[in-house]
Amino acid sequence: MNDLKNKKIIVTGATGGIGNSIIKKFSDLGVNVLASGTKTEKLDELRKKFSNIKTLKFDISHSEKIENFIDDACKELGGNIDCIVNNAGVTQDNLAIRMTLDEWKKVIDINLTSTFLMCKFAIKKMLKNKKGKIVNITSVVGHTGNLGQSNYSASKAGIISMSKSLSIEYAKKNININCISPGFIKTAMTDKIDEKYREILLSKIPSSRFGEPEDIANAVLFLASKQSNYINGETLHVNGGMYMAWQKMFLN
Repeated sequence: MNDLKNKKIIVTGATGGIGNSIIKKFSDLGVNVLASGTKTEKLDELRKKFSNIKTLKFDISHSEKIENFIDDACKELGGNIDCIVNNAGVTQDNLAIRMTLDEWKKVIDINLTSTFLMCKFAIKKMLKNKKGKIVNITSVVGHTGNLGQSNYSASKAGIISMSKSLSIEYAKKNININCISPGFIKTAMTDKIDEKYREILLSKIPSSRFGEPEDIANAVLFLASKQSNYINGETLHVNGGMYMAWQKMFLN
């Protein structure tokens, strides 16, 4: 994927396990990457680890500042962007009858609304450049639903449908908009899962293992590269066959 060298790419949610792996892959390929996140110390660590990247602290919950963020990121990268990877997101789990309106709105506003605005203002830049790639990170629960995650599942399902609509609107403008739907990936979040529940989850994954952050990063590289030029409005499932098994269980 040598075509990615010197490309200008923004990655949000860059300081987590998946984001960190994405940054490493891009850095190794000589991409001009701007890593964004909310934790200054984590961004500093990234900059020390990968000397060829730029960082910009930003909290995507500040939706009114997203247009300015995109402008600032483009300036840092030299005036434009070739690709944005929308990886930032939050969870606020609760059973539906216990879920507060604030818990519902926080997840929808950050995961769905802010991702839409990131896409919107990135597309404006890409239209001037007459091309671009957008990779939105969703989740297997956006397809299957999950106990205690009605807000999170809805936000991720919304990103999938939104991405399809945006791809229809801008495919003719040479802008590719696709999603990656991770299953259970080894991160700080999954490390906290109770051992008993962990065994239940593993029993539902045909590959019999959790994914690695690198598995997602490899999929991002593909969708950011010219190898994916004829792919638009699609979701790439990276979940060890979990979604396939779920479909078989409920559709048969």
